[in-house]
This record gives sequence, C-alpha cells and structure tokens, in this order.
Amino acid sequence: MECRKERNLKMCTCTYPYCEKKGLCCECVAYHRERGEIPGCFFPPEVEKTYDRSIEAFIKAYKR
Repeated sequence: MECRKERNLKMCTCTYPYCEKKGLCCECVAYHRERGEIPGCFFPPEVEKTYDRSIEAFIKAYKR
C-alpha cells in the first residue's frame, strides 16, 4: 500500500514539531499503539497541544 504523505500532511493536526511520523499515519498509529497511547489527531486541539497522548487524557477530553 502506498503512503500518501503529502495528502496526509494537509490534514495532520499534530503540533509536535519534531515528529518524524507526521503525514505517515500508519506509522504514527503503530508507534502510539505500541506505547499504549492514542495519536494526537484524535484529540481536540487544546488537548493535543499538551502532547499527553494517554488513553486517560483522551477519555477526559471527551467525557462530558
């Protein structure tokens, strides 16, 4: 399967400036999954900017 990095970059909401996986969604998901985390693009912008990719942070962000 061919990666569409340039297309993905246009939609990527990750603000981490040193991310080597930006635009490489399958690598990003695998990276965070291995660490028990969730990729930044699943978080609301104000929470994504904290760089806390924990499952707990995700639940807290969407718990209302």
